[in-house]
Amino acid sequence: MPVFGKIARVFSEEHAASLTGLSKGQLRAWDRKGFFVPRYAYDQRRDPYSRIYSFQDVVGLRTIAVLMKDHHVSLQELRRVAEEFLRRGYGHWAKFKLYVVKRQVHFRRPGSKDIEGLWDGQLAMVTIVDAINGIEKRARDISKRSEDQIGRIEQHRHVVRNAPVVAGTRIPTAAIRRFHQAGYSVKEIIREYPTLTANDVSAALSYEEGLAQSA
Repeated sequence: MPVFGKIARVFSEEHAASLTGLSKGQLRAWDRKGFFVPRYAYDQRRDPYSRIYSFQDVVGLRTIAVLMKDHHVSLQELRRVAEEFLRRGYGHWAKFKLYVVKRQVHFRRPGSKDIEGLWDGQLAMVTIVDAINGIEKRARDISKRSEDQIGRIEQHRHVVRNAPVVAGTRIPTAAIRRFHQAGYSVKEIIREYPTLTANDVSAALSYEEGLAQSA
């Protein structure tokens, strides 16, 4: 996976839904069924912000959304694809450029120019499904911030259900606290959220500490 500069590498459930066109209900159902589990998922899924998606997750989810909505591939077919990827040891959806023939998914073999049908091995040349560029642009758009938002925490009724977030983002302070509790340093948190600064992380952790003390 290439490096995408100052693009957030992790996304909340709300962000993932917005970027992919999928609903939060779909994301949660797919997580419960093991069809698509967020990279950073906590055991207690009922806790707020317990589902955090990587950039690669979002690209994979957007690819699935395109397959379903634009190419009318059934969820049953997508589950078969996921199982076949797992069986072949191929890993993540976002690592492949996928193709569709008659509502069946095909893919390009790693290191090959050929396109292979997952089930019968036949080759096909059809329109490619490639979500990376679109997600990259939309992720950049939601990451733009002004100088006066650095190091501030804010709440808005229509942003992440009024949860406290780093100003100018949709990154909940609770998500930053979870990374901190998991042993991530400030630098490591910023590596996951490249649009944040050390002041942002410090402000978020201080805010969460204040909430804990007042509880």
